[in-house]
Amino acid sequence: MASNIDEITIHYEEDGVVLVKELDKSILSKGAWSTILFKYHQWDRKKNEYGPDKFTIRRYRKLNNEYTPQGKFNISSKDQAQKIVDALRNWIKD
Repeated sequence: MASNIDEITIHYEEDGVVLVKELDKSILSKGAWSTILFKYHQWDRKKNEYGPDKFTIRRYRKLNNEYTPQGKFNISSKDQAQKIVDALRNWIKD
């Protein structure tokens, strides 16, 4: 695992094929408990191409100078992402 938060990635390759292609990331919080939002594509073996944009929020704990994954929430579509954004906008505008 990574010792620097900037090194954390969800990029995943197997047998020379990139199965999870990280497109972007945003570090939401830093510290002993860190949160990162990732944008990625996942390889579709049946279609032999990358699927639509997906998003995931990951929590990491820094222990003994290494970040280890502690939890994740996958946002499966742009529609679901938009619903989350809309709900948060409504909640924080007050």
